[in-house]
Amino acid sequence: MKLDLQQYKKELSSELENILSYWKNFTIDEINGGFVGKVDNDNHIDYAAPKGSVLNARILWSFSAAYNLQANPEYLAVAHRAFQYITEFFIDKAFGGVYWLLDAKGNPVDTKKQVYAIAFTIYALSEYYLASKDEAAKERAIKLYINLIDHSYDQVKGGYFEAFTRDWKSLNDLRLSEKDANEKKTMNTHLHVLEAFTTLYRIWPNERLKNRIIELVENFKVHIVDPETGNLILFFDENWKAKSAIISYGHDIEAAWLLLEAAGVVHDETLIESIKSISLKMAGVSKNGLDADGSLWYEYDPSENHLIKEKHWWVQAEAMVGFFNAWQISNDEDFLKISLKNWTFIKDNIINYKKGEWFWGITAQGEIMPNEDKVGIWKCPYHNSRACIELIRRIA
Repeated sequence: MKLDLQQYKKELSSELENILSYWKNFTIDEINGGFVGKVDNDNHIDYAAPKGSVLNARILWSFSAAYNLQANPEYLAVAHRAFQYITEFFIDKAFGGVYWLLDAKGNPVDTKKQVYAIAFTIYALSEYYLASKDEAAKERAIKLYINLIDHSYDQVKGGYFEAFTRDWKSLNDLRLSEKDANEKKTMNTHLHVLEAFTTLYRIWPNERLKNRIIELVENFKVHIVDPETGNLILFFDENWKAKSAIISYGHDIEAAWLLLEAAGVVHDETLIESIKSISLKMAGVSKNGLDADGSLWYEYDPSENHLIKEKHWWVQAEAMVGFFNAWQISNDEDFLKISLKNWTFIKDNIINYKKGEWFWGITAQGEIMPNEDKVGIWKCPYHNSRACIELIRRIA
């Protein structure tokens, strides 16, 4: 597999440059500042579109992480622009946390405190500190972490509540998006709080933070990973009672490697070994979502035996890393072959060679999914650039 891996690394290095070149060329907002909120598949820029906190945090993370890999000063310049915009416009200087949504000119239009978005901002600021050594970034990341502990952490049952008003009061609608269940705790938010804390710990090895990371991993072991199936449970009430049976193949394979990364950063050997076993089980059951062409389907609802056969860009990106990670743990070359085959699917179907970046996805009929953004509140450079960065590092 040696030659395959070197070719894999070469192609990923080229694709990382392509992805970030697209974001440099099409998303910098010279009219309103920061970055544009929306670009369609034909690269038509909507300068009036609102600007999401998740999009901006993911831009900051992607360019910071790319700089940390390759030390390209152009990447650091884009990251600095993102850092300045987030600091000036998204961080709530009165109540802490970050706003969910701004209008095109930077005015808050949705001031709710979605823990998912705050976690991504911590993640991005921490990665930016690694790139820039700007103490202001580190200080802001720590302050946001303290906000989450003070307001979102469940002192009774553990874990983190989902969302709040601007001044951290309770909300009736906690949903991250319209497709989500309105529940107090979710797998998705806990996964990205864990991701944020893992990167924060790299720049701030605080003992209490270390314990928070260990506790979050234990939350996954005890509550979030189904012990029978190895799949993630997506939604919970405040008492960790499961409120969903839907299987999300992309999240399963993403969590399989992020959990191991978290256990590794705190250097807990017992935890690492237990998570290796869980990661392999999760990668194994994720094979159930594979199509013959190497792609990973989107979602399955066992209660209705309903399989959504769409192939979203982010799911494929996480599959590349997650199955590669499983190969590294197990030495089972079947996992490596899946990662390589998935990359072939991406090259053949997901990358938009004519107009740059990746399509949102492919329908069950094998066509490009219509009417989806190339840049938007959810369509960011993070999953695909991170897959490239992560695999380049692992192969090296």
